[in-house]
Amino acid sequence: MPEGHTIHRLAADYRDRFGGRPVRVTSPQGKFADAAALLDGTVLERTEAHGKHLFLGFGEEEWVHIHLGLFGKVNFGDAPAPPPTDTVRLRLADPEAYVDLRGPTTCALISDPEKQAIHERLGPDPLRDGDDPDKAWRRVSRSRTTIAALLMDQKIIAGVGNVYRAEVLFRHGIDPYRPGKDLTAREWTAIWHDLVALMREGVVNNRIDTVRPEHTPEAMGRPPRVDDHGGEVYVYRRAHMPCHICGGEIRTADLAARNLFWCPGCQRR
Repeated sequence: MPEGHTIHRLAADYRDRFGGRPVRVTSPQGKFADAAALLDGTVLERTEAHGKHLFLGFGEEEWVHIHLGLFGKVNFGDAPAPPPTDTVRLRLADPEAYVDLRGPTTCALISDPEKQAIHERLGPDPLRDGDDPDKAWRRVSRSRTTIAALLMDQKIIAGVGNVYRAEVLFRHGIDPYRPGKDLTAREWTAIWHDLVALMREGVVNNRIDTVRPEHTPEAMGRPPRVDDHGGEVYVYRRAHMPCHICGGEIRTADLAARNLFWCPGCQRR
């Protein structure tokens, strides 16, 4: 599932390509046809992301709410647009470009109050200016749940997925099984600010890189990572491989319905 930096990047791409201009709105698949007919020819006024939720704003109070889920894909292209396949849930197009949405978990036309209700059930997002990390900290600091599970709970902090979860805990030497209540306020503040920096870099580069300059392949004289995920990381998808720092074996286990990766040598209890 795409992490928050990808959704913020998509919001910027939709805005850059189509913002402030009338767009053709269609649903070749048919599942969004009625809503598409209402929006066809209107102006894409604004775009917004919160965690893993994307919002495309038309008019004053109409929003297309998109959640990609595990299988959703977005593809941008230049005009002329090719004939759409019947898997395209939503196509936006103008004389210069088009974008196709396929396979999302959610693609729905919602009102402004419905959009606000989604924001209210989500935690603060490290990529949203003004979001308050203390709101998340109040819940983390009272919880007996592991910090690894808490970081994946979108009601507590929005946008963090499996990669950022594993990597930020490694970068701060925090055992993933520590209960939230055992973290210090200083540790939480450091985690939040690190997520802000890492995820902003992810938006710019459109990939996740988490290793510090002294641990890059060039600095360490090691081969670059080869993985479909891309990006240089410390522990994610590196199970049973040696840690870049201590040389110990990276471990993996199931936690919160996802594969957890960590280094027992660097992330001591």
